Amino acid sequence: MNKDEIKTQAHQTIEDVSAKMEELKKKKDSAQGEAVEKYEKSIKNLESKQAELKSKYAQLENASEEKLEEAKKAFSSASNSFKEGFEKVKTLF
Repeated sequence: MNKDEIKTQAHQTIEDVSAKMEELKKKKDSAQGEAVEKYEKSIKNLESKQAELKSKYAQLENASEEKLEEAKKAFSSASNSFKEGFEKVKTLF
């Protein structure tokens, strides 16, 4: 896989993460009582993971060919961290 393909795939991941965050925020709007507080806490945690993912994406975009594999692994790790966090949130509600 070349750098452009990796960047395209990573960009799609960023788009998917943004869609998942919007989905979660919409669910929060319909929550009541203690669930609202749990949603807000969960969203804040996931926003932090989303910011890290975007940071790793920027590093991936600017990586030289020599550093591409390292940047790809860092992005993948951040992506997995977000996905795990999102799955945990889904099971809470």
